[in-house]
Amino acid sequence: MRILKADHLGMCFGVRDAIALARREAARGPVTVVGRLVHNETVVGRLRREGVSFTPDPDGVTTPVAIITAHGTSDRRREALRERGLEVADATCPLVHRAHEALGRLVRDGFHPVIIGIPDHVEVRGLAEDHPGVEIVRDEAGIDSLPIRPRYGVVSQTTQPVARVRALVARLRDRMPDSLVRWIDTVCRPTKERQEAAEALAAEADVVVVVGGPLSNNTRELAATCRLQCPRVHPVSTVDDLRREWFGPDDTVGLTAGTSTPDDVIDAIERRLREWATGCRDAGDHVARPGGPLLERTAAGTV
Repeated sequence: MRILKADHLGMCFGVRDAIALARREAARGPVTVVGRLVHNETVVGRLRREGVSFTPDPDGVTTPVAIITAHGTSDRRREALRERGLEVADATCPLVHRAHEALGRLVRDGFHPVIIGIPDHVEVRGLAEDHPGVEIVRDEAGIDSLPIRPRYGVVSQTTQPVARVRALVARLRDRMPDSLVRWIDTVCRPTKERQEAAEALAAEADVVVVVGGPLSNNTRELAATCRLQCPRVHPVSTVDDLRREWFGPDDTVGLTAGTSTPDDVIDAIERRLREWATGCRDAGDHVARPGGPLLERTAAGTV
């Protein structure tokens, strides 16, 4: 059994910064996150144990400090928290802020706003709420249902695969050749890097393990990308979700992870896969090993 790691995987800087902010605020006193800080139950559970409270409803904040999640929120909701006399600590990822700024700029320039993304996702709701009449589309059917308008301005949820966004923008332009369609690419760099690395990884693998929370959109998209290249893809949240029967002694196993997955969770899964690979060798089974008995790929390359 051979183990390959994606060149880019795991936590992005926006998630790390959001977690660090929540911990700093909790060390000062009681705090409540409005929603889930990030879409990973391991992270949320650890923060609860450090004294961070969570509520899905802004009206449920009973602490002096309210924390905006990494996915951001609308200006309207942020201001409503302040009007209640709450201190607002903003953990919004800078790249989500960039998407808000891009959409606002398109609206100010007279373009009818379109968001490519999941309609009920917290990031998309935050983008949409400050812009009445915004269109939210997630697929070709959504594009085809748009009415003809002279000017469309398009952004996307930051964790959408950029190839999908490009295809939908192209379809919008094909459907409305007489309309001016301006697209600002708001897919974040960490998403692009992880998507590209996952695609390359899956092309080499017999089976792929994708680590991340089930509520994480970018993790689900990684799994979907891997399935285009490799039919045996297993999403897992923790090492306890791994099953030995998924892997054969001659398999090349790919490992990738979503942007809210903690490093130690990835490390635990990698260690378990190493143990199983070593067991295959000890049992005398054939192990694919170009370049050595156990090939690993890290963010720095193959070692």
